[in-house]
Amino acid sequence: MSSVTGEVQVSEVEVDDRAIEGPHGPLRVRVYRPQEPAGPGLVWLHGGGFFAGDLDMPEGDWVARELARRGITVVSVDYRLAPTPEEFASPPEKPATTEGVHYPVPVDEVVFAFRWAVESGLADGPWALGGASAGGNIATGSTLRLVHEGGPVPALAVLAYPTLLAVQPHPDADLRAALDADPDADRFGPSAVSRMYQNYLGAPLDAAPADDLPVYAVPGTATTEQLKSFPPVIMINGEIDELRVSGEAFAASLRAAGVEIDVSTEPGTGHGHLNRPEEAAASASLERFAARILALKTSD
Repeated sequence: MSSVTGEVQVSEVEVDDRAIEGPHGPLRVRVYRPQEPAGPGLVWLHGGGFFAGDLDMPEGDWVARELARRGITVVSVDYRLAPTPEEFASPPEKPATTEGVHYPVPVDEVVFAFRWAVESGLADGPWALGGASAGGNIATGSTLRLVHEGGPVPALAVLAYPTLLAVQPHPDADLRAALDADPDADRFGPSAVSRMYQNYLGAPLDAAPADDLPVYAVPGTATTEQLKSFPPVIMINGEIDELRVSGEAFAASLRAAGVEIDVSTEPGTGHGHLNRPEEAAASASLERFAARILALKTSD
């Protein structure tokens, strides 16, 4: 049974968890299958700073369920997480642990999951790959690797407020003023981002120059040559979010490489607004993502 809300067609969704044999052992994926599929599929990754988050958080479950209600088959990936760093939100009293899962494990798993999804028969149309925040990083790095390894290449990269640079430039004066006016939103300055990537990589960032960091872990450093053949991108950033700096820098790199890029800022939002579905901005972003994914069925 389906219904119409405004002009949006929605349908019931079947949800089931599966364990596939991934490159680092069993890998959990959650499949959202619309009763009336429109064709396209999406492999989706929640955020959480590389060390937190799960399939049940709104950024995982609500996003996937709502996209599926619009006819998009979604495979949400429970990629392995890095260790929880010591006192992540403030200068650490001791270095973060380097024990546990680090890059390239999550990228290995997402590349595998995307290939699995494409071969699964779950969707008839083309497959997109996307994620939010750190999930957006992993989606971007995985897409770049798929491009370089000969595919299959996603038809579209879907990025919500991604972090893409380990060494993050400072914001411009307008964004700096907005962050100063909203201290609760001022959480992702260069030092916090540096610690987050150190934890993900399992090594100090000063062990190698920024340009020598693995490009699939820090895809914002990709060169024009490396970005050739990258698929079209839709990116929605938060307005009062310092991570917007890295998203916009990557959008400029994509344009320089001739990649189709639709980048916008969701007005009035801080970081992570897809985790707040009670806010109108979350639905607004989701509708734009859904429309772009559904357009794949006619453009492929």
